[in-house]
Amino acid sequence: ITLLLVLLSLFGWMGLADYVRAEFLRNRQLDYVKSAQALGASNHSIIFRHILPNSMTPVITFLPFRMSGAILALTSLDFLGLGVPPGTPSLGELLSQGKNNIDAWWISLSTFGVLVITLLLLTFMGDALRDALDPRKQAATGAAAETKGRS
Repeated sequence: ITLLLVLLSLFGWMGLADYVRAEFLRNRQLDYVKSAQALGASNHSIIFRHILPNSMTPVITFLPFRMSGAILALTSLDFLGLGVPPGTPSLGELLSQGKNNIDAWWISLSTFGVLVITLLLLTFMGDALRDALDPRKQAATGAAAETKGRS
């Protein structure tokens, strides 16, 4: 199982690295970075105070979806018999047993239900992380609270 996780990680980091690079390049062109440069802020300060917080929110919210993809890949490989060794409990092995024992429909149904619930919860976690970590949303709620306090 360790080898399987290492192989999935070995080939999975490239998509995440491309996503991080794209976020940094996109944020580098925004007005607040140009304003900080015009004010004379150092590159180090701009990267760590402006670009990094605004770039990491999309990356962190992307991770639960990557985890969902990894779970689906591991389940698919186990279902095909290419995943963890036989006898090790896994969702793919349970789906395979449900396919082989079609009369025992509850095996497939319960496994499918667990898989769907797990993937839905990961998606909801990603949405909650995005809402909690988005600096633009925090700035908007802070400005709204300040405006409300003045009236």
